[in-house]
Amino acid sequence: MNNQSKVLYNTAIQIISKVIATALGLIAMAMMTRYLGTTGFGEYTTIVTYISFFAIVADLGLTLITVQMISVPGVSEKRVLDNLLALRLISAIFFLSLGPLSVLFLPYENSIKVGVLILSLSFIFIALNQILIGLFQKRLRMDKAAAAEIFGRLILVLGVYVAIKNSFGLSGLLWASVIASFLNFALQYLLAQKFIKIGLKFDFKLWQIIIKKSWPLALIIVFNLIYLKTDTLILSIVKTQEDVGIYGAAYKIIEVIVTIPFMFSGLILPFLTVSWIKKDLKKFKVVLQKSYDFMLFLALPMIIAIQIIAPQLIFLIAGEEFMPATQVLKILILAAGLIFIGTIFSHAIIAVEKQKKLIPLYLFVSLTALAGYLIFIPKYSYFGAAWTTIYSEAIIALASIFYVYKFTNFLPKNYSALKAVFASTIMAVFLFFFPQNFSFSWPGLIIEVILATLIYFLSLYLLKGFSKKDLNIIK
Repeated sequence: MNNQSKVLYNTAIQIISKVIATALGLIAMAMMTRYLGTTGFGEYTTIVTYISFFAIVADLGLTLITVQMISVPGVSEKRVLDNLLALRLISAIFFLSLGPLSVLFLPYENSIKVGVLILSLSFIFIALNQILIGLFQKRLRMDKAAAAEIFGRLILVLGVYVAIKNSFGLSGLLWASVIASFLNFALQYLLAQKFIKIGLKFDFKLWQIIIKKSWPLALIIVFNLIYLKTDTLILSIVKTQEDVGIYGAAYKIIEVIVTIPFMFSGLILPFLTVSWIKKDLKKFKVVLQKSYDFMLFLALPMIIAIQIIAPQLIFLIAGEEFMPATQVLKILILAAGLIFIGTIFSHAIIAVEKQKKLIPLYLFVSLTALAGYLIFIPKYSYFGAAWTTIYSEAIIALASIFYVYKFTNFLPKNYSALKAVFASTIMAVFLFFFPQNFSFSWPGLIIEVILATLIYFLSLYLLKGFSKKDLNIIK
């Protein structure tokens, strides 16, 4: 199998596995929401958000530089991976231990404090997993990582089912997550051993080199963390866990949706990078324009469709008790649309190696978003959190477009936007008249979404929003 075939194979595997893993994750969520109710799921959301704050800090940018470091010609792959794994383990233990300790000083119920302690174990295995995934990416064997991820999600669904069946409560669900993460890591580790016998090494000189490479990314990650996670934490302190549960249900759907632009941008990044290195600015701009068009074609109908089918999504995924989350989802989907656009341009900045220039931007967004959360969440609860999130993503998207223009003299053309709006309007008419009683069932909603998607893209094609040549460029 040549390299091009390997890339195609790995891309297909990542997409298929992500769909399966996401579906299994939503099944686990559906079981949890119905078992815990809004208050219990609020506690679960608070626990996950709180400990993930420390887990993301513990990353130190190591996940993003793993592939880069082991891809350098002549480098000792085993030496780098052994040290990355050791550094990742130390950083994970250190930062994740701060979670259970610091939560003791916050006004949470004991169930949340105990839950943070339990779930911190799960995130240690998740942290180690991310280094191993870098090996599979470099070797173009993402089928191994995909198999382990799907296996872990199946264990999670099974564990959640057993916990609910035996009335183990919130702590039982958290232990199910720990077991699933451990088994996922164990399988990843065993599969990785077939390529390299990975262990732990403590070469502190190499650690200094690793940290020197990763610190700008680590700083950006921390700033990202402030505006992405503090909304839920502030909500959990100044409002009720029921409010957190409602916000968490809507936010979980958004988290699933925004995997699309990150996955697509990750696939486009190598093409942008190579074009820039070869100084082929024309190709760089063509790829970026077509990628922008593609994201726009996805984001616009998604925003409009969610305004109509949000009640069905919340009802079927989270349950009737979570129906107040419908309005939150309708707001947050606007932020998701901005992420679709902003992600393409932020990856373009990485392609031209100007990511350090983004540090002041993320610092500004983090501080202003934090101020917004502190002002608006006490007054408007989850609506204040949702609108502040939109502000954050809008600034990031607009600033990313500006920086791309500054560094490459590229501005996106919007000649296709109007056609996407027309096609989305035709789709919206169909959704509006689709029988609602039927769409409040999984078969009904799936049929509705498939038909709406076909109507939208057929309308867009007839309006000449895209051509066969455009499809070949994206392909």
